[in-house]
Amino acid sequence: MRFVMEHQPPIVEAEFLDSEGRRQTFVDKVAIFTSDWPDADSHYPQFGVIRCNVLERCPSPDDRVRIKTEVESTDGCDEFVVLAWSILPTIVATQDSS
Repeated sequence: MRFVMEHQPPIVEAEFLDSEGRRQTFVDKVAIFTSDWPDADSHYPQFGVIRCNVLERCPSPDDRVRIKTEVESTDGCDEFVVLAWSILPTIVATQDSS
């Protein structure tokens, strides 16, 4: 969402809306959210991701899932309920053993 401070690597703020529409905010190193390297002169907001694990599907008509993020929000939380469509599929890199 925005540049926070010059650091090595830079510190940025990211956010998403949980299933109840509450804004969840995270502040951490840029590499946590993107492989790009935005800085103070970049245009914001930018696309990014917060890696997480799906803990469970919640019975609901709008398909909610409970997740655990790899970083804590500014409120100290790392578990959230989000709409399942907001989760990107996992990309698993494999190494050829030949």
